[in-house]
Amino acid sequence: MKKVFNVLLSVAVATAFVACTGGAKKTAETETTDSMKAETPQYTVVEKPQVDLSQFETDKDGYIVLFNGKDFTGWRGYGKDEVPGKWTIEDGAIKFNGSGGGEAQEQDGGDIIFAHKFKNFELVLEWKVSKGGNSGIFYLAQEVTTTDNEGNVRMEPIYISSPEYQVLDNANHPDAKLGKDNNRQSASLYDMIPAVPQNQKPFGEWNKAKIMVYKGTVVHGQNDENVVEYHLWTPQWTEMLQASKFSQEKWPLAFELLNNCGGPNREGYIGFQDHGDDVWFRNIKIKILD
Repeated sequence: MKKVFNVLLSVAVATAFVACTGGAKKTAETETTDSMKAETPQYTVVEKPQVDLSQFETDKDGYIVLFNGKDFTGWRGYGKDEVPGKWTIEDGAIKFNGSGGGEAQEQDGGDIIFAHKFKNFELVLEWKVSKGGNSGIFYLAQEVTTTDNEGNVRMEPIYISSPEYQVLDNANHPDAKLGKDNNRQSASLYDMIPAVPQNQKPFGEWNKAKIMVYKGTVVHGQNDENVVEYHLWTPQWTEMLQASKFSQEKWPLAFELLNNCGGPNREGYIGFQDHGDDVWFRNIKIKILD
């Protein structure tokens, strides 16, 4: 489950991307509606240097190996320059050491990202969780800050700009029974589309995950079956957002960013979530589809 942050700041005009519908790309110069101008807070997409993919191994099938099983080369914390201390390496896997206190409660916790933006790709990896564990895989994410009336800068959570592939112990975490039609169970597009069939393996066992993004078409795979398909930057995508916790009325900043996820270049970071529970990721590879 995610915490909903109050981002309804008293700012008159939004300064960034606006909704794309029907597959047509719009930019920051495109005029927004009066309601979005009134409700969406001012924000900034932070741009940092990206790692050079040529430094990473490519396997025989053309996948770039994003994690070497030994160190965090290429990885850093979301909104940070280093990997937070709660993330470690255990038996060739990236592990988050849970505090049991919920999402990003520890100072040395927080989400992590691979420091390169991807556009069209197929991401494959394996994951497992502890009993009652909760986490997520993010893609097309941006690093977003907002500024309040006193000039204080706040790093907004990663999931307001990124679709989420849910990682969850369906049998033991209460989030599995929330949402609608099981759309918060593992491999689902969180809070929007349930994974069907639901073929998750129990906690403590490795699950295979696949996320393909290609020119707006997105597919989630779990344990060698495709379980979710949807299409970004379409009227249907906007309708799904409006029916979710990220609607324009409930959360205008999230709606703005997710409706235009990937920004004007339609690319973003891949990340893993600190939700306070033990979770492991390994064999993390990506194939560029451009």
